[in-house]
Amino acid sequence: MKRSVCLFCSAKEGLPAAAQRLAAEFGEACAARGLRLVYGGSGRGLMGVAARAAVAAGGEVLGIMPRHLMRPEHAAADLGTLVIVETLAERKEKMAEASDLFVAIPGGIGTLNELIEMLTLNDLGLQAKPVILCATDGFWEPFTTLIERFQSYGVLRPSIAQFLRSATSVEDTMRLVETLLPAARPAQSRGV
Repeated sequence: MKRSVCLFCSAKEGLPAAAQRLAAEFGEACAARGLRLVYGGSGRGLMGVAARAAVAAGGEVLGIMPRHLMRPEHAAADLGTLVIVETLAERKEKMAEASDLFVAIPGGIGTLNELIEMLTLNDLGLQAKPVILCATDGFWEPFTTLIERFQSYGVLRPSIAQFLRSATSVEDTMRLVETLLPAARPAQSRGV
């Protein structure tokens, strides 16, 4: 069965070149390993960059887009399969159901909301799916500092360490993916 990795990231245009490269490399790396890329369905920003890179490299892409965001986020019906849902809550639910693991690269409040939701589901025992924070420029350092503060204060269960990992490159992220999802190995026979 094909493994699926959900990407949380920004749909905002004009983000730093390093973040755009990271998104493109991530999309390509998913395709190379035969991983289906699940994402928010936008053709804009880092979402669009990652999905286009995955499709260009022969990968499978599943976008999940709330109806009210179709125009403002430029729903990407040409990038794999696009599923339209009614609410942001339904989008997160469908993304969680469709994915084996979550990766967050730079994004805003929406990305943070999705990330927190997946960590909360893990914390409550409603799922057991790893979350990886990936950035080449220290983007997630304030968040990891906050998590460390929560841990030292005693408001987090120890299981957070089991599910939350950090990486500073796509290569490091894919090593974690391969460790956490053993079936996710580079697709040798397809030449991707």
